[in-house]
Amino acid sequence: MKSFVEYSSDSDFSIHNIPFGVAVFNKEYIGCCTRIGDQIVDLATLYDYGYFEEIEGLIDNVFEAYTLNEFIELGKPITNAVRQKIQELLQEDSILSKDEKTIEEAFYDLDKVKMMMPVHIPNYTDFYSSIEHATNVGKMFRDPANALLPNWKHLPVGYHGRASSIVVSGTEINRPKGQMKPADVEKPVFGPCKQLDFELEMAFIINKNTEMGESISTSEAEDAIFGMVIFNDWSARDIQSWEYVPLGPFLAKNFGSSVSPWVVTLEALEPFRTASPEQDPEVLEYLQFEGDKNYDINLEVYIQPENGEQNLISESNYKHMYWNMTQQLAHHTVNGCNVEVGDMYASGTISGSDPKSFGSMLELTWRGQNPITLSNGEERKFINDNDTVTMKAWAEKDGVRVGFGEVNGKIIPAK
Repeated sequence: MKSFVEYSSDSDFSIHNIPFGVAVFNKEYIGCCTRIGDQIVDLATLYDYGYFEEIEGLIDNVFEAYTLNEFIELGKPITNAVRQKIQELLQEDSILSKDEKTIEEAFYDLDKVKMMMPVHIPNYTDFYSSIEHATNVGKMFRDPANALLPNWKHLPVGYHGRASSIVVSGTEINRPKGQMKPADVEKPVFGPCKQLDFELEMAFIINKNTEMGESISTSEAEDAIFGMVIFNDWSARDIQSWEYVPLGPFLAKNFGSSVSPWVVTLEALEPFRTASPEQDPEVLEYLQFEGDKNYDINLEVYIQPENGEQNLISESNYKHMYWNMTQQLAHHTVNGCNVEVGDMYASGTISGSDPKSFGSMLELTWRGQNPITLSNGEERKFINDNDTVTMKAWAEKDGVRVGFGEVNGKIIPAK
């Protein structure tokens, strides 16, 4: 396929992608959109001009909404048809390529739009599914010879988090405050977090509602997953280490998480499927699956100090995940937990076996023992005020590139 819209060969937003998002156009109105190269396409306008009229079931202009929820709830027969239609329209010599009026009204340069949160998130869950990350943390905080807890290889460990503080890329994050207990003091102290960290994650988004008592099997899971985003699970390590026993993270996590604005569909990621790591011991029947359920997605993390340049500090890959998305969703719902359209499920920190592929400062600096030196000579054990953390994700194979763009967030001083 070749598009009539020109873009560079290293663009995340090729005609093979067709992601979905929500934008403010010309500071005037909000609507759903897609992206090809550096052009943002207003889908509500394409609908109004009849370009989707042949798609059965798409009876209303759902693209006029402030989120993608109404669109993705239509289900994959319709959302896939829309995506394929957009691909067709964007190709050379298509009807749209000759429609100058619609192109003028529906296509926007990047600097003419502001990206919004793509979905309303009713519920959020964070998993802990990278064996390398879990092992590293276990070595640091527990017995290095028994780094993984007894349950870790039997189920996808996770917890329910706070959805209200998930924000779109570009939103500043205040350094959180809370209780901490340094090792050299007898009683806890209160103040701004001193060990602020990022966590390199991906997240998937649900396209259906279920009733309490229903479950979703591993074979059904992909039909319930609309697509994925990059997810930065900001973490206050010193707050977390004091509060997490016995119920897990609380204030250390709920102050903010950042997501990329473009939702990339599972269909766009189809060419990049890859085999999952071998699971030993064998998992219980409800967690068993068939086929390739992991995805070969390259990941990068950058730190940029104020008035400085970006520093690449981590290169990882989503294929390292021990527990895949179908297992995560099957486990989440096996007890009858109902899901809702827009629910977001983060992967947990993604780390590989190479130290350069670790997905958090906690691991990259080994709890601050081995600081990272930036290009300006400054050192980082954790994230400083006015640092910007940027994460990028893309898949590439046989000349086809499908990417997510980036998620970035700047840490500003505690209020």
